Amino acid sequence: MMRLIALCISLPHVLPLGVSPLRASRVSRSGPLRAVAELIRNDASPSLAGALPDCPPTVWDADDLDVEYWQKKYSSESSRACPIELVATDAANAQGEAYFRERKDEFAALLAEHGTIWFKDFELMKDPVGFRKFWEALELDPCLDPIHTSGLRKFLSKGDGVYEEVNKQALSKHYIGLHNESTFKKTAKSGAFVCFKPATVSGGEFLIADGEAIFRDLDPEVIKTLIERKVRISVSNLDLDVLGPLPEELKKQAMGKVGEIVDAKIAPKFDMDLDMIWGTDGKEMRLQAIEHAQSPVNRHPISKRPVWFCNMHNHARFLRDRRPCRVPEVGMTDVYFGDLSIIPGDMLAHVNEVCERNIVRVPMQPGDVLLCDNYRVLHGRDIFEGDRLHAVSWFGDDALEESQDGKPGDLLNSFINNFVVGQ
Repeated sequence: MMRLIALCISLPHVLPLGVSPLRASRVSRSGPLRAVAELIRNDASPSLAGALPDCPPTVWDADDLDVEYWQKKYSSESSRACPIELVATDAANAQGEAYFRERKDEFAALLAEHGTIWFKDFELMKDPVGFRKFWEALELDPCLDPIHTSGLRKFLSKGDGVYEEVNKQALSKHYIGLHNESTFKKTAKSGAFVCFKPATVSGGEFLIADGEAIFRDLDPEVIKTLIERKVRISVSNLDLDVLGPLPEELKKQAMGKVGEIVDAKIAPKFDMDLDMIWGTDGKEMRLQAIEHAQSPVNRHPISKRPVWFCNMHNHARFLRDRRPCRVPEVGMTDVYFGDLSIIPGDMLAHVNEVCERNIVRVPMQPGDVLLCDNYRVLHGRDIFEGDRLHAVSWFGDDALEESQDGKPGDLLNSFINNFVVGQ
């Protein structure tokens, strides 16, 4: 299954537009950085608080896919670097945001071809306000995170539409596997990941992989099986062993009532299409919130080329149990076949091997930005030691709004950040 992909999975390609890297400057902790962002915002950049539209709905197009045809086609094509690397020159830094505004069409074409652009050594993107100027110059339309209420992210600079990435010390030893920022219901079109401060001791590299390459390299029988049977993703566990000792009939009534309450009162807060199901993983008193059945492969909404579009590498418990994982049980995820039967370990191990073969590790420095096509490219993060400050903005199709009517709020997000995940 080896292909000519060495360029994409070892060292990212460098466009002949740059110079040797500039010395990276250190950036302060998130509290001062957030305060500075508020102080230096001016009338030209009004606050985006309450103005971000909801994440757009997921565009599904996975029917009647000829796996062999597309795998053969991808194997015959010349390798395309992912990411493509663009290094700043002194002249580019002197232009500031105008550099990006004048080249937005060129960068859009690069993104469509390569899936990810790695902007290196630019001075503009070293704080949230400059980062916002970068993506505004590219005329990208910001939106809410598709999992806005998950608790795994909070705003670093709400007024600039910038979320903090997973920098919490409580999750520093948790390996984040490859995933698209998507749910069955919502998917951002693209995302811009920025480094304000790399891990001060070690680790924390950003991970990306081309979904086309993963699709190409997977065993065709594995892909066909997963497409045919579909997958369902469990996003949370609620263990209620306290109900176990009850008499059988009373226990069934209590389990039914708890399921109804969670389904009616809590699940809607996550703004995802979830079913509350008991005992899927063999634990009778475990209530799981499980997404609807979905294909692990999708056609890109613009190019119509098939991509691996599945969070299995990150969400499968079989894989999480075999790598560093610090997520509390309530936040543990898993992946099943569409009928909720168990996916065999050898199939999950094969998906894991192919995903990791295609991972590019990106050692981002202050001001570096990865602009990613979220339908095509999956992302993750390695474990780290020390302090780390990365952030992200997500983009969709809609213009900014004046109110938050009908959009998910911050109450549950703040609660989970403070009391479940921890700061």
